[in-house]
Amino acid sequence: MEIERKFLVDLTNVSLTNYEFRTLEQGYLCREPVVRVRREDDNFYMTYKGKGLLSREEYNLPLTKEGYEHLKKKSDGNLITKRRYLIPYLSYTIELDVFEGALAGLILAEVEFSSEEEAHAFPAPDWFITDVTLDCRYQNVNLIDGLPQIS
Repeated sequence: MEIERKFLVDLTNVSLTNYEFRTLEQGYLCREPVVRVRREDDNFYMTYKGKGLLSREEYNLPLTKEGYEHLKKKSDGNLITKRRYLIPYLSYTIELDVFEGALAGLILAEVEFSSEEEAHAFPAPDWFITDVTLDCRYQNVNLIDGLPQIS
């Protein structure tokens, strides 16, 4: 079970230079249920995600590089690339995604929790601007269509 909250952020007073990051590339084979293939540096996965926004089923299966490259072609070139910074905060790790390519300019922070109660009680840092956890436009599977239009 994956339980996470997602936020738009303002990095005006946040420096990322001292934080570790990973380079991610991912494509989607199916939207319902979500089936994703991902390269994270030199690791490769296929992920199944169930329905839900705050919490949902998630299963990761390891892939070989060859398996990833084969399945990536099935995503019809709809790939998301991003840098994921790992930022310690209290007892949590903020996963800060800085998107590249067509999504350049979008920056999302995700924090994972062990329960929904813990997620609701999370004291977000002041640079977390808008909670978009329940806004499906910010799910990565929907971002392959482009940046969300704010109304």
